[in-house]
Amino acid sequence: MDKLLEHRLLWVGGKGGVGKTSVAAALAVLAARRGRRVLIVSTDPAHSLGDVFDRSLGDDPRRLLPGLDGMEIDPDAEVDAHLKRVIDQMRRFAAPEMMGELERQMRTTRESPGTQEAALLERLARLVTADDDAYDMLIFDTAPTGHTLRLLTLPEAMAAWTDGLLAHNRKSEELGKVLKHLTPKGGRDVSTPFDDPQEDALSDLDDRTRDVARTLLDRRRLFHRARRCIANPEQSAFLFVMTPERLPILETGRAVQALEEADIPVAGTIVNRVIPEDADGEFLQRRRRQEATYLQRIDEELGHLSRPRLPWLPTDIQGMTVLEDVADRLESIGL
Repeated sequence: MDKLLEHRLLWVGGKGGVGKTSVAAALAVLAARRGRRVLIVSTDPAHSLGDVFDRSLGDDPRRLLPGLDGMEIDPDAEVDAHLKRVIDQMRRFAAPEMMGELERQMRTTRESPGTQEAALLERLARLVTADDDAYDMLIFDTAPTGHTLRLLTLPEAMAAWTDGLLAHNRKSEELGKVLKHLTPKGGRDVSTPFDDPQEDALSDLDDRTRDVARTLLDRRRLFHRARRCIANPEQSAFLFVMTPERLPILETGRAVQALEEADIPVAGTIVNRVIPEDADGEFLQRRRRQEATYLQRIDEELGHLSRPRLPWLPTDIQGMTVLEDVADRLESIGL
């Protein structure tokens, strides 16, 4: 991983709670220290990037350090912007008397499963493919592993969906030729370049169908360009953060396998929260003193809520014996 920070795209992910945001932030600081112009982007709906830097972050880049900007993508804002673009496009195609019902359907769609991920994907695709000279490197502090896997592999699913929709909208064999030009040989060879559609191939279509086809083809090209960038090991790398515990190990192993099967280059893992070899009584005492300040803060800020405590166990929680022990502890604290 000695050249990790030389990539243009770095994706930092892992199971929730393993410290990936802190690691991503530290990597961004290190890259900026080495002279790179860095944008660190949080895609996790439960943003904590601003908390790590102790700065308020929003949907536009904000300067954190010389050479380092940060932003937190707002998924709800992305959905609103995405649906607005769709509605604006529909205004060109639909009869005026249909717009009221179409807008109502769009409002319903806002809460549909997958809408947020699709809007977030489009924003990421535009960031990844942008010809932006302002930054040498983009570091993505991603949502927990399962969400990230869907996000990175969704372009292929979206392209297949677009194929089907285009096929239904096809009014001539000429549009079929466009589809053929835009389909990579073998379906999964993301390095295969696409030919641009010939305008005369669309010219035989009626205006409405041509506009729909061009919009869908543009989105398809965007998703495929992003997918090729993500899959290019010269440009992109995925770094997992994990802790030396059973569940993060299991989840990371499955995630690495899934990413490799999807042709996403994995650079390695950072194992976080390893007990130092020189840890001794003083080390643990200092940790305990720090913990006491946080426990006091919890009491002060959440004093109106019940706050039972469970101890840090000496082993992983695995198997019925340990689970029964935890259940006993939960029962003993009034649950």
